[in-house]
Amino acid sequence: MTFLDQFRAAPNLLTLMRLFIIPFLVIEILDNNYRVAFGLFMLAGLSDALDGLLARWLSQRTTLGQYLDPIADKLLLSTLFVVLTHVGLIPRYVTVLVFSRDLGILLISTLLFATSTLRDFRPSILGKFNTLVQITGVVVVMIERLSSSLHLAAVRDGLLRAIAVLAPVSAAQYAWIVIRRVNSQQPTAV
Repeated sequence: MTFLDQFRAAPNLLTLMRLFIIPFLVIEILDNNYRVAFGLFMLAGLSDALDGLLARWLSQRTTLGQYLDPIADKLLLSTLFVVLTHVGLIPRYVTVLVFSRDLGILLISTLLFATSTLRDFRPSILGKFNTLVQITGVVVVMIERLSSSLHLAAVRDGLLRAIAVLAPVSAAQYAWIVIRRVNSQQPTAV
């Protein structure tokens, strides 16, 4: 499949739509229009679920999609953390920890990929759980803007604390896994 054909593949078009949604999502949050922002976020989530299903059903798994999908996911989530921090809904320290983790993982994986040291970067269960908690945290923060309650505030606070713990712990686990895998590929001296 040519590079242009990969762009035309239905799953990749959905991923591109998710990227296209991001600036409008930011605008709605900055304009304090959380109902529309939440709808856009749900649309982005739906497109994420559908692009994976379509890739399997239509046998349209592409190299572009393998890179573009996780980039779109991280860009969406990272943008939301920054914007929600900017408007005062997520504490700065949480966003700094999330960004530090993601930047560290990105730098390490890029270096290992570029040097052909390691090419397989599947997320761990802890990494997936970390992402799930981050998504849930963003959803709760946005829902709280639509319907505030003491219960939601307590859930939000618990999720944000969990994110602040999970981000560095999952980064440490990622580093440990990478070090083990790189060391297992090194020839042993006799």
